[in-house]
Amino acid sequence: MEWSDLRVFLGVAREGSLGAAARKLAQSQPTMGRRLRALEASVGQPLFQRTAAGFILTDEGSAMLEHAERIEEEVLAIERRLASGAQHVEGSLRVTCSDWFGAHVLSPVLAEFASSHPRVDVELLTESRFLSLARREADLAFRIRPFVEPDVVSRKLLHMPYRVYVRVGSPRPTAGDGAGHSLIGLESGFSGTPDDSWLKHALPNARISFRSNNRDVQARMCQLGAGIAVLPQPLGDGLDGIERLDLGSDPPGRDTWIAWHRDLRKLARLRAFIDLVVARLAV
Repeated sequence: MEWSDLRVFLGVAREGSLGAAARKLAQSQPTMGRRLRALEASVGQPLFQRTAAGFILTDEGSAMLEHAERIEEEVLAIERRLASGAQHVEGSLRVTCSDWFGAHVLSPVLAEFASSHPRVDVELLTESRFLSLARREADLAFRIRPFVEPDVVSRKLLHMPYRVYVRVGSPRPTAGDGAGHSLIGLESGFSGTPDDSWLKHALPNARISFRSNNRDVQARMCQLGAGIAVLPQPLGDGLDGIERLDLGSDPPGRDTWIAWHRDLRKLARLRAFIDLVVARLAV
């Protein structure tokens, strides 16, 4: 049994389909299917039920999953330890953050880092889900909540102010009312977050006309006159056609945290990037 085959097994178990696992592992779907069949043949047991809804672990597959994850932890620990010994500022570096933070806050830092360290290949991943630092899905992560994962080193990087925005020239609502006005909010899965709740409280009689989990889309809809939006200040202030709306107070801001796995703390390219991020963004 080879580790590469176990990676295929783990990928399918986590993603639920060959196609999704193939994309995750950057392999072709036929190759993934062939290797999975070979693994099942080698252990003499079917590890998945093939259903219309996807791949479902059999009892044997569930038993194997626990062991495969322990093997993965050890392999990744070896990879992190070996990577941490690299003293040259070169190689690949995977960074994950939200889409708007990457586009409007982190991009200038990334450009400066690329100019100073051209031998580092930086990959920026802007996914809605949290990527695993332990599994090296990312080497460095930015989040708006503290990190609780074991073996992760983190620190608060900055406090991000949020402001209320409206299209230039649009009618202004009365604070504490908002009747006749439209709001742009977060999609239902994120409703109840501090800024979303604040806006509905500040303008209780306004109606929500549009929702999105993408801050850039919210800003664009505000620019087009679809409604009033709470946006991170760097995003709202940098967009033509919208301006701040004074409702007597400002919405609550959000802290941004930065984190990396402790096994990578001596990795030269990671340290160089963290030092630049802290120098440019930390407050």
